[in-house]
Amino acid sequence: MKTQIVAVLVLLFLINCGSTPDQSIEEESIEFAIVKSVKVSGTNNEYTFSVELKSPDKGCNQYANWWEVITVDGKLIYRRILAHSHVDEQPFTRSGGIVAIAEDQDVIVRAHMHPDGYGSGTIAMKGSVQSGFVEYNIPDGYASDLEDQQPLPTGCAF
Repeated sequence: MKTQIVAVLVLLFLINCGSTPDQSIEEESIEFAIVKSVKVSGTNNEYTFSVELKSPDKGCNQYANWWEVITVDGKLIYRRILAHSHVDEQPFTRSGGIVAIAEDQDVIVRAHMHPDGYGSGTIAMKGSVQSGFVEYNIPDGYASDLEDQQPLPTGCAF
């Protein structure tokens, strides 16, 4: 019995050791901010979004500087400015609102990196308050004109 328990523990250890390097390689190789989750609270046309991001922040020279809620046809509804980098806080969650949408309106939540922009094939979330949000790959060039639309960050604190 003791031998079986030790064998199971060794097997579990080896499985965990084998998965750790792959996960860290994947996370270290990201080039743009990834929206990992979206939670919404509030009432119709007065929602607060809580958005979890993973980004390759390196300080003010490279950091996720905003997340935004946009319509499916690429119009800006709301933008949450991130005033500093999050080098030692990954992933991180920031809330923002009031986001004026109906509970059944499909929207996209995506993030932006300074200085390189949205990125191609960036992982975002798509859905509605009513149905929830699922991972969504942004098509290349999608709503790239929003990059110059206000509000925009005025700098980076740290």
